[in-house]
Amino acid sequence: MARRKDKVCLCISIPIVCIIILIIIICATHFNEQCTDGLYKNAAVAADSETCSKIGRDILQLGGSAVDGAIATLLCTSIINPQSMGIGGGSIFTIREQSGRVRVINARETVPKAFKADLLAMCPTTIQPMEGAHWIGVPGDIRGYERAHKLYGRLPWASLFEPTIKMAREGIPVPYVLSRFLPLLAKPESPLRLLFQNEQGELLKEGDIVRFEKLADTLEIIAEQGADALYVGDIAKDLVSDIQSAGGTISLEDLRSFRASELGAWEVALGEYEMHFPAPPAGGATLSFILNTMLGFNLNPESLEGDEKVLTFQRYIETCKFANGLKKFIKDPKFASQTEAVEIIQKHFADKVRAKISPDRTYDASYYNVTPYLDSHGTTHVSVLAEDGMAVSVTSTINHIFGSRIFSPKTGILLNNELADFCGKTDQIHAGEQPPSSMSPAILYSPSQKHIVVIGASGGSMITTGVALTLMNFLWFGKTLQDSINAPVVFVDSKNVLNFEPLFDKIVLESLNKIGHKVKVPQMFYNVVNAVSKKNNCIEAISDSRKHGKAAGY
Repeated sequence: MARRKDKVCLCISIPIVCIIILIIIICATHFNEQCTDGLYKNAAVAADSETCSKIGRDILQLGGSAVDGAIATLLCTSIINPQSMGIGGGSIFTIREQSGRVRVINARETVPKAFKADLLAMCPTTIQPMEGAHWIGVPGDIRGYERAHKLYGRLPWASLFEPTIKMAREGIPVPYVLSRFLPLLAKPESPLRLLFQNEQGELLKEGDIVRFEKLADTLEIIAEQGADALYVGDIAKDLVSDIQSAGGTISLEDLRSFRASELGAWEVALGEYEMHFPAPPAGGATLSFILNTMLGFNLNPESLEGDEKVLTFQRYIETCKFANGLKKFIKDPKFASQTEAVEIIQKHFADKVRAKISPDRTYDASYYNVTPYLDSHGTTHVSVLAEDGMAVSVTSTINHIFGSRIFSPKTGILLNNELADFCGKTDQIHAGEQPPSSMSPAILYSPSQKHIVVIGASGGSMITTGVALTLMNFLWFGKTLQDSINAPVVFVDSKNVLNFEPLFDKIVLESLNKIGHKVKVPQMFYNVVNAVSKKNNCIEAISDSRKHGKAAGY
């Protein structure tokens, strides 16, 4: 009898053991799932250059947080693409903590106290370089890095500067993208040109070695002494001296009083996704309006087939024209009511605008209530996703290409021309005010799909176009992240002219032209999107090929 019980127990236990073994195998397979080529298992960085993406990745591998990786990547970008950003500019961080809480750190430049009284009267009516010290805003980049690092940093502050200081001092080969913009520094008397010319006085070419020795000294001091070195120390005195010698009005008090703000993100629901983005004066409200409006057209992969494709872009372009009319409501909340900006991101507002969009005609500017403004180009964006799930989407800028083109010889800092962003968007500016911006560092998350997308763009006014079309392609049209970013875009400029990227679908272009839209195809296109996406335990990171970028991860 006892023997029979043993047999029964044995018979029962074998299936149980098998089930346990099967569960162990499934779990092991799940948690050790191999990501295919091009995908990463742990973390990734997408920046404007492979060099800087790798520096960010290395910081993450050393145990740094997503914020540490982002700061190191931005510092690197300041010498790889100095025409786009640097510590003489400003930045806006969108940070998603492991808990899911999203915070924004805003270090966008501000109007100096003694700004030029007739500054707005100097705004040009056509697109042109807006050079000169009177356009310089009080730089905020380093204060933004400091605030982000104090809240979320893990590695020592100085360690984030080391890779860039080394490259700046030893020199780097002039990258292809930078080489394309150096001919803009044609004036032989420009102090900035001196940085990018050889001993014979000729502008450097791609592959030539460029050194940023004075900037390396400045970064070394900031690394050792902290952000105060730039805002209240000897560097501040040297920087103010150079700006005032060039005709600018920024004072030591302007630098001393600059503060980076920390606040909650704005949020909108886009189907299964929650999108978090910075409040005005950033451009996320405009981006969310475009996506909210397009969401109501129930887009899917068939929306890009045949005649549906023309209709989809007709709707998109009309939405962008309305978005242009809304940009005048994107203002610094410290100096303007946010009632209109809050209204812009509401579903009912998108519904009202959607009802005004015609499938087969367009209208004059008054229909969209558009106020022409100057379009801008430049900026950089970095997207980071760390092993612990923290994500950073950060956009940084000196505004136009090479900013104000005012260079501080004593500090090696290239200054922004951020005050140009007020042109055409306001009748009055105030000391301490942050200019309106298109910067839209965003983070999307789907609780049901457990899918995170960290995304943003550079390209000035083209930022919202770049991010909106990429997200439409990726979330609604069924394209891969790579194809979503690579897809040719159409940008609706401030005069409601359609700017098509050269490889854009000619049938759509011609069809929209027949409807009555004004159309042109610029030779140079500045739209650049960098994004990181994680789904099913694997991470995809894509840097836009338009700026010859490449992501890195592990």
